[in-house]
Order: sequence, then structure tokens, then C-alpha cells
Amino acid sequence: MSARPVASVSLDLDNLWAYLKTHGDPRWERRPSFLPAAVPRLLEVFGEHRLTSTVFVVGADAEREDGAAAIGAITAAGHEVANHSFGHEPWLHRYSRAELEAEVAKAEEAIVGAGAPRPTGFRGPGFSVTRDLLEVLAERGYRYDATTLPTWIGPLARAYHNRTAPNAGEPGRDDLFGGFSMVRGPNTPYRWRIGSTGLTELPVTTMPLVRTPIHGSYLLQLHQASPRLARGYFRTALALCRVRGVSPSLLLHPTDVLGAAEAPGMEFFPGMSVPSGQKVALLGWVLGELRRHFDVVGTGEHATRVDARLRDRDVSRVRRCG
Repeated sequence: MSARPVASVSLDLDNLWAYLKTHGDPRWERRPSFLPAAVPRLLEVFGEHRLTSTVFVVGADAEREDGAAAIGAITAAGHEVANHSFGHEPWLHRYSRAELEAEVAKAEEAIVGAGAPRPTGFRGPGFSVTRDLLEVLAERGYRYDATTLPTWIGPLARAYHNRTAPNAGEPGRDDLFGGFSMVRGPNTPYRWRIGSTGLTELPVTTMPLVRTPIHGSYLLQLHQASPRLARGYFRTALALCRVRGVSPSLLLHPTDVLGAAEAPGMEFFPGMSVPSGQKVALLGWVLGELRRHFDVVGTGEHATRVDARLRDRDVSRVRRCG
């Protein structure tokens, strides 16, 4: 095993229809897809950097032809497939216990039906997580969750969403993306204490100290203003991670390699005015910088490497769920 510190890369395979649905755009009901354009492009970039990632798949996409084809290509390339819920509704915190059990199980069945191994990792859409959800995951044998985003900008993202979404007032959308309390969450892996068991949590890393995001869409928003700013910001984030002993868990989305014409209706999303060629170049640079300083693996492997250490840690490194 490498002596270098570990980092991980994950991809939330959110499809075009899922973005439109969250945004309140009725065109989502036609289930438009950009997977055939995005997945080969992303796998090519990963392959160029000899990088193995974890792809969080939406169950509803695993049931469709292009989604199953994507899963086949992803697993053939050696990437882990994890659970990103069935319907990609970023208000799982509103679900009952029974609804959560059905949501997780249905996504599992769709993913396995598409030819991938049964998932052991989960990420809630919209960074939505509750005690009930974590208990469901633990009971179903999941090894890790990767939902939390320890940042203070959730309410700002919600305000932007509500200003641009046509149906922002619909139930469930008034508390999207969490509250300011998220900034108090750990920025490093930890264990949830759930009854007599536990579940490893691998947060989506934010910049140490200031707790601003460093994932792909945020970098693209900065790139839209200034490419130099985006690269300097990411270099600073990695430097702080090294100094503070943070093993980065970097989050990507299909929109990180797609141009506006390939994602119609998503003009509201950060970085969509950046041409696809520039996006691919930026992603390649980001992955190269990450690999310069860290041993880069998928989220599941990252969780495996830290799990034994977490189990031996002082109880202060364990968070109670609820």
C-alpha cells in the first residue's frame, strides 16, 4: 500500500431529468438523458489518469437502457457502483422510515439488475441524511455513507435555487441543501454510532478552515469568472488539506464535462456557460493535481483504508446519530 496520504474521487451520476425535477421543470417527466454523452467522456478522463473512482448511481436510471449501458461500462472499467437512491429526490429527510427502506432497496435491486455488484456505499441526493436513513443503511449491511457536506453555503445555494426554480414553493424544497449547522460537521472521516453498530461517514471535502466547497461544479463556477482563480483556489485547498491532515474526497458530476447544448434546460446550474472542452481540460488538470500529492482511490476503498483506524479512535471521534 502506498505511503502517500489517500484521497478519493466519486461521481454522482445525476441525469438530466433529475436536475430538472429538483428545479421544478415539468420537462423532467419526459426523462431526458445525457448519460450517453457524459459517461464515455468521464471514463476517458479517468482512464487517462489511471484512476479508479466510485460512481453513485440513481436506481431509476439503472432500469433504463442507457443507464444499464453506463453501469456496464463503469464496472468494466473497474469502478465501484454505489447507491444514490432510486428517485433522486433531495428531500429524503422528509421520508418516513418505510419510505426510506423502500427507496434504498429499490435502488439496490435496479443496480444489481443492471449487472453491478450489490452496493455497500450510499450518498443521499442533495446531501440529505437522517437518523432513520443511517439506521436503514446499517441494517442492510452498508459499509459507509458519503452524504455530508460540511459547509455553510447550503442556505445560500437554496436561496439561489428558489430564486431561479419555477416551482420553488412546492413542499420539500424549502429546506433543500441543509442549514448553517452543516459547518460544524467534521471534514474528515468518522463513525456514526447507531445502536450497538456503526457506519463510516466519508464527508464530501470542503476547504479546511473556511469550509467552502471544492467539488467540480464549484470550481467551474470560479472558472467561469477566472480560470486562474479556479486553479489557484484548488491548489490552496489541496495545500490546506496536506497541512491539516485532511484526506480529500472529491465529488464530480456529469455536468463537469458537458456543454450547455448537451444539457438543455440547465442554464441555471453553475458553470454551464463553460464550453465542454474547457471543462474536460479543467477536470484533467484537477485530477492531475490530486494525483501529484495523494494516492487517489474510489470512495469505497477510501472508507476501507480509514475504517480500521476509526474503529480504534477515541470516542470523541464518533458521532451520535440523531
